[in-house]
Amino acid sequence: MNQYSGLKLQALAIGSLTHNNIEKAMNVVKRDFSQIPFFPQLKNINKNEDMIFQVLEGLPSFLPSRLENLSINPESKEFSQDLKSFLADFEQIISENNTEILENYKISKEFSSSFEEFEKIIKETKPPFAKGQIVGPFTLTTTLKDNNCIAVINNKTVQDVVIKLLSLKALWIIKRIKKANPETIPIIFLDEPSISKLEHTTYTKISKSGVSQMLKEISDIIKANGGISAIHCCGKCDWSIPINAEIEILNPDAFTFAENFSIYAPMIKKHLEQGRKIAWGLVPTDNEKIKTVTLEILIKKFEQAVKYLTNKGIDEKLIIDNSLITSSCGAGSLSIKDSERAMDLVAELSKELRARL
Repeated sequence: MNQYSGLKLQALAIGSLTHNNIEKAMNVVKRDFSQIPFFPQLKNINKNEDMIFQVLEGLPSFLPSRLENLSINPESKEFSQDLKSFLADFEQIISENNTEILENYKISKEFSSSFEEFEKIIKETKPPFAKGQIVGPFTLTTTLKDNNCIAVINNKTVQDVVIKLLSLKALWIIKRIKKANPETIPIIFLDEPSISKLEHTTYTKISKSGVSQMLKEISDIIKANGGISAIHCCGKCDWSIPINAEIEILNPDAFTFAENFSIYAPMIKKHLEQGRKIAWGLVPTDNEKIKTVTLEILIKKFEQAVKYLTNKGIDEKLIIDNSLITSSCGAGSLSIKDSERAMDLVAELSKELRARL
């Protein structure tokens, strides 16, 4: 079976919603994303659903009480002891497919109030795809600090642990989706807002190829276990980084940065020729823009985004056949009303483009 079959111009959500009521949030998921449901991050219900906090369970020597300062001490005896146990667990999970140990690295109800409802939707509706998300390794390692307030990306040991931890989170999501319905194909997004700041970063010496390798390690595990790997990056992202990591779905903020995305046209062309996808972030999640944007404006935005690539020699049909529709970023900063409007517009734009094209 072709993993990508059926994705053309489908509606896809980015992680967060504003809702403080699970039932209302999941109604949005069922209404607007029936083909690719997701589990929303609901920070207004629980601060642990912040994209950084949500993946920290299971990190050696990290305790929930440390969420406020996001620090870890790799020089401590506690870390050394936990590290040995963690690495042994990782080896057993990956080499022996030990799902019992994998449960130690789950996203618990204390860190996702919507995941169980997400599973119920998959069981009941049996969608062709389901979407999960984790924060990306570059963003996490540049956010977490050590005991000297230095980003842990500079510590090779901790960097490796973070990559492995995120791989286990992605694997756990895949296994849960497959348990809910074996025929549903998991799409796992790495949320990487910090990559757009890489060239301006002074606190790390990591290269672009180094970031690509971080992403590739997680992406390879996702693909090896029946999932599709994807990446969300807002701003003027260097798209050569995820393309070189062989990420399968690229998700740019196309409402604002479609022209910047087209700078990478030669690489994008090869990406598309391999059957990989672009998830165009066309619906704005800016507090002002979402109030005035219309469906016709969004259709023109899509046409312009495609034209930027066709002007650089990429076949229009190749682009459209390998396109999905998303919002430009998560909707967690909007009012509930505007958050729902953004999600409705993603669904409406997808439906209209499929009807026209």
